[in-house]
Amino acid sequence: MFKLIRYLKPYTVFIIVAVALLFVQAMSELALPDYMSNIVNVGIQQGGIEDAIPEAISKETFDNVSLFMSGEDRQQILEHYVLVNKSTADYEKNLKKYPALESKEVYILKSDDIQSRDSLNLILGKALMAYSGVKSAMAGENGNFTAPSGFTIPEGANVFLLMRLMPEAQRLEMLNQVDTMVQVMGENIVNQSAALAVKEIYEELGMNTQKLQSGYVLRTGFTMVLVTLLSALCTIMVALIASKIAAASARALRRDVFEKVENFSNSEFARFSTASLITRTTNDITQIQLVVVLIIRMVFYAPIIGVGGIIRALEKSTSMSWVIALAVIILLGMVGIVFAIALPKFKKIQKLIDRLNLVTREHLSGLMVVRAFNTQKFEEERFDAANRDFTRTDLFVNRVMVVLMPAIMFVMNGTMLLIVWVGAHQIEASTMQVGDMMAYIQYSMLIIFAFLMLTMMFIMIPRASVSGARVSEILEVDPQIKDPKNPKKFSQDFKGTVEFKNVCYRFPGAEKNILNSISFTAIPGQTTAIIGSTGSGKSTLLNMIPRFYDVCGGQVLVDGIDIREVSQHDLRERIGYVPQKGVLFSGTIESNLKYADETAPKEEVERAAEIARAVEFITAKEEGYDSPISQGGTNVSGGQKQRLSIARALLKRPQIFLFDDSFSALDFKTDAALRRKLKEETGDSTMIIVGQRIATIKNADQILVLDEGNLVGIGKHHQLMKSCQIYREIALSQLSEAELA
Repeated sequence: MFKLIRYLKPYTVFIIVAVALLFVQAMSELALPDYMSNIVNVGIQQGGIEDAIPEAISKETFDNVSLFMSGEDRQQILEHYVLVNKSTADYEKNLKKYPALESKEVYILKSDDIQSRDSLNLILGKALMAYSGVKSAMAGENGNFTAPSGFTIPEGANVFLLMRLMPEAQRLEMLNQVDTMVQVMGENIVNQSAALAVKEIYEELGMNTQKLQSGYVLRTGFTMVLVTLLSALCTIMVALIASKIAAASARALRRDVFEKVENFSNSEFARFSTASLITRTTNDITQIQLVVVLIIRMVFYAPIIGVGGIIRALEKSTSMSWVIALAVIILLGMVGIVFAIALPKFKKIQKLIDRLNLVTREHLSGLMVVRAFNTQKFEEERFDAANRDFTRTDLFVNRVMVVLMPAIMFVMNGTMLLIVWVGAHQIEASTMQVGDMMAYIQYSMLIIFAFLMLTMMFIMIPRASVSGARVSEILEVDPQIKDPKNPKKFSQDFKGTVEFKNVCYRFPGAEKNILNSISFTAIPGQTTAIIGSTGSGKSTLLNMIPRFYDVCGGQVLVDGIDIREVSQHDLRERIGYVPQKGVLFSGTIESNLKYADETAPKEEVERAAEIARAVEFITAKEEGYDSPISQGGTNVSGGQKQRLSIARALLKRPQIFLFDDSFSALDFKTDAALRRKLKEETGDSTMIIVGQRIATIKNADQILVLDEGNLVGIGKHHQLMKSCQIYREIALSQLSEAELA
């Protein structure tokens, strides 16, 4: 899998952009629980008052609150306030906002930015909480208040006036008690208690606290909407970028695999089945493409959201971190068990897909034979066996994966309940706020989802790695037949002489040679025929000329140059090859003929068809040369397919013609007429024919007789009838003495 990373290098900039967008998306999603917490804590519980620093406070109330501050703290607070009364310049302006200013002097917060806001917030928070506590105690059932020193202030007395008369030591003791309480409760709870006191202060001044609360909730809600839209936009952009990167890299991968397979020699094709090559080019690359999308969208995103969620959750409460740790450990354990069970099956699935494709392809390509021998039942059972194996394995994997999701949901819901249970006790003990608990639940879900995404990727990546290894296996194949680094060029005056010098060949893994010390020369203007029994090496010998096979010993020379010293393209450009099995492509008759030369004019196409004796059946079709050809040429007969293949080779006008038993499907009359016309039109070319019928080759200028890979005879027909016993036996098995004379 890692060997294929090079296909992502051209898209490095896009990947960086995607990661940046993922970071923005993660930060946006991590901010939402915090905003929700603020709506609950500040907007609902604190009436929209964000901290303990009131924007205005009456002088009388401030004097009472300052009883719970040290002298230095009181002075520090007063530096940020200005006292407003009827004599100040901006009295009328402030009166509208603070109606109580008509009868009271009011401290108003200066508009300058407060640099030490946290420090002021803590000072005022402690003082306001203590002030609020005293007022609440005085509003109790008996109306009595017990000071820290132990004496009781009677009902109806001015508590704050009496506290001003309290000895300094007792006041310091009271302040220390407040500090201890703050340490136990935490700054958030202190801030919440102080905010309630600030709300009472605002009500005392005649301010519209309802508007203040609704304004805060609406502002925070609108901010959440904007953050959500930003997150959604980033999600869409990342999905688009990831899809484009994955599709483009998969396209490049398919192209390289296709080009690599195009350069395979017959030896490489023997190593990989056609069905396997198709599976690797389609299903395997699709698996890789899917994982690339998931890697970009999840593998980069999950750590950001996971680490960010942990940091935010710890900011809300460190005492409940064990709940998240427990959930993650249980989750990883479950996924690990599933991973151990399912991974071996993922590897098996790809092989079973290969097998299913192989059986299907063989059945479809050999359907006529299947029907002829009435073996439909056997083929159905063979397909059912392959299908059952694949289905059984795939169902097993899916059943294992199905169990995983309910288990994960159970862990998540259990985690949520545990957080609510623990958090409720902390709220009761005034060490946690309701909004913080709600945010903690959301952060814990984000953390669990982050680990879940990573673990799911660890399940999917091994499956894709199996596909990646299969694709890499194709790309890493070093073809046996390669072009030289500095290829030679054929001369301008190319003749087309073909010479074999002591050529030997052995199939990979075979115990003995299929060709032994073959030497002959085929010269332009003459026809060289090759005949021999089945398996004697005729087609192999012919396929060595266009370098479909490379010699194991000896040389194949074309115009005196070893064909291994020229490029394959330059060599094959001068050869017209007609295979033993005529191959046509989906399209039209004209497009198949122009496969040899797409720029050929209509006249040349018709001339090639006429030489190949194909005009008669082409013109008999309603659409003529525009008649459709189905895949593999299944809508034309074997003889018509051969004639179209011959016409295609003729349209190329090469100097060397290779016919691999290309007349076998023709009747004797068509065969004789076609060969006669070929001789007339290709008189200056080198023609090499592999044939099984004596009638096809007996007029050749040179006949090679092969037997078990050995050249046992060479000469004309009448010479071989006298000198070569094997040729004579083949000839007499087909024609009488009179016909052979």
